[in-house]
Amino acid sequence: MTDEPQKLPLTSHNLTEDKLRILKEHFPEVFTEGNLIDWDKLRLTLGETIETEDTKERFGLNWPGKRNCFKAIQSPTTATLLPDRAASVDFDSTENLYIEGDNLEVLKLLQKSYLGKVKMIYIDPPYNTGNDFVYPDDYTESLKTYLEYTGQVDAKGRKFSNNTETTGRFHSQWLNMMYPRLFLARNLLREDGVIFISIDDGEVAHLRKVCDEIFGEENFKSQISWQKRYTRSNNTIDFTTVIENILVYARSESFEVNLLDRTDEADSRYTNPDNDARGPWKGASFLNPASPTQRPNLCYTITNPNTKKESKPTTNAWRRSETEYKKLLSENKLYWGVDGKSAIPSIKMFLSEARNITPINFWDHEFAGNTDDGTKELKDLLGEKCFDNPKPSSLIRRVLEHSTSPDDIVLDFFSGSATTAHAVLTLNAEDGGNRKFICVQLPEPTRKQKADGTWEESEASRAGFQTISEIGMERIRRVITKLKEEGSANTKDSGKKSVKADQSKKEDSPSLGFESGVDQLTKNREDNEQPRKPQDLGFRVFKLAPSNFPVWNGNIEKTKEAVEKALFEDQPTLLSSNALANTEEAILYEVLLKSGISEALANPNIKTETIAGKIVYIAEETAYYVLGKEHNLEVFNEIMRRSPSLVIAREIGFSGNDVLKANVHAGFKQMKDVSFQVV
Repeated sequence: MTDEPQKLPLTSHNLTEDKLRILKEHFPEVFTEGNLIDWDKLRLTLGETIETEDTKERFGLNWPGKRNCFKAIQSPTTATLLPDRAASVDFDSTENLYIEGDNLEVLKLLQKSYLGKVKMIYIDPPYNTGNDFVYPDDYTESLKTYLEYTGQVDAKGRKFSNNTETTGRFHSQWLNMMYPRLFLARNLLREDGVIFISIDDGEVAHLRKVCDEIFGEENFKSQISWQKRYTRSNNTIDFTTVIENILVYARSESFEVNLLDRTDEADSRYTNPDNDARGPWKGASFLNPASPTQRPNLCYTITNPNTKKESKPTTNAWRRSETEYKKLLSENKLYWGVDGKSAIPSIKMFLSEARNITPINFWDHEFAGNTDDGTKELKDLLGEKCFDNPKPSSLIRRVLEHSTSPDDIVLDFFSGSATTAHAVLTLNAEDGGNRKFICVQLPEPTRKQKADGTWEESEASRAGFQTISEIGMERIRRVITKLKEEGSANTKDSGKKSVKADQSKKEDSPSLGFESGVDQLTKNREDNEQPRKPQDLGFRVFKLAPSNFPVWNGNIEKTKEAVEKALFEDQPTLLSSNALANTEEAILYEVLLKSGISEALANPNIKTETIAGKIVYIAEETAYYVLGKEHNLEVFNEIMRRSPSLVIAREIGFSGNDVLKANVHAGFKQMKDVSFQVV
């Protein structure tokens, strides 16, 4: 058998193989000769922690189709993401991404290159109202279904419909859509990462159970109530709904919410009635909510040092232990009233020792905007009402403030009108940050086909937007234009000091004691003469498409009919639909993604170099990609001299010269810690 170089896998990251590898690393004794798990041995190894028939009944959420969710997760995709320079802004230097395509397929494609890279995910998924959740009747072939949905191949009668209660699986269909996407999204989060999910009352209970299962109940952080509207409606017969929910789950215990800078309003609560040399303070109660019976260890006699009068707990125990009380007394941190005669003191909490402000789980409309703000904001940008109920960028801004640092990656895979991208760009302009966004959106048509086959136009389609993704991309372009016109201090077109954006009273909410830290950051930077790093005011557009290479689907049914269909029907159809197939740039990005180069779609450290007359792409200094169609031995000899870690060459470039390919393969085999692959 000829010694051939390894083939680059052209599928997305195989999560099952990863988990099996981890299991084998820790429990090699439970694997059989065929690399299968011996459950009896595993049960013996782990003892009572393994579930048996007697322990099958357990608390959890199950629904029809849940088993298929795991099949969807474990089934790798053969798709790729094609660059679209025409739709992009500043493609060659930007690190922001806008990806048009089915988010399940896209999340799979991001698994290798973006595993553990994302700090914060925000999503606003369809709320399963029966109108806004569109799904394919047959969702078992994700890429093929996506191509049919977007009109890239003949749908052959494939139907798409709204998820109505008459389907009989109203909640199940929605959960089957959400579960695999959340499962894959968790892998992309950093250990200190966090996800925020907007949801209404209809599915919030189910979504919490799903998130408890995927992220761990112990990683639940909050269920925020956002006041999306502030007026009553006479159109309802029951209760007027004025809030929506935002579920917050951390990736692990490493996540820490950002505390916000203190404000003058918060600090004004501190005074100094006794002229304490340590400065202003405010009093905290010495009484405990618990009764003496409940907390007998916090029941002891205290003495007013001024009147010598003793006091004992009656209806409430004390808040501090006797040891702590004596320490507070000796440090003059107890206040006995204006006249010094109070029987029960207050504890002095000094401003100099106060920490920054912690978030709360109610965000009123003045603090985080409302749906009217979101609609007006988008209409002001686009000139038309092109999207129903967009979230205001002020809401996403709050999410960013609580969870990100200036250089973090932010992901939104239900991007909609691209509010998240809008919020990232404007917050970066204000605080000098370099947060990067990844937005993913299905190119859902803006017009709907009626039962009689005719099309129902929408305001968006009449305005020239054929898909939701077109709306999102145009919004980002106009935000970028607006920021450049305003000349923010860290835009690429301006070296001026910061020009603080006009902020209405909704930017801060004194009544909540929960103010933004951005104002203070802006003030600090206005006094800083150092020019900021130019802001990234661009975005790269990629579009989901079939692989640039013929890829065999190993998951098809092993029957004569299925194999013939894959060979003679599906494969040619899918390949021919790829209009940009075989362009070198398209191939480069597919190979970067599938070889696992960090942040492959936006990595600023990928260089192009001419070596021995051939164009070679270099990533992370030691990964070389030779993707031309005519290789020579000299280019590989020079790469060998540079001690690479990874070399990937396009097979077609050897032009059938098996001697050249064998010599190159032999040369790399002699080198230590070098992987040579062909594609």
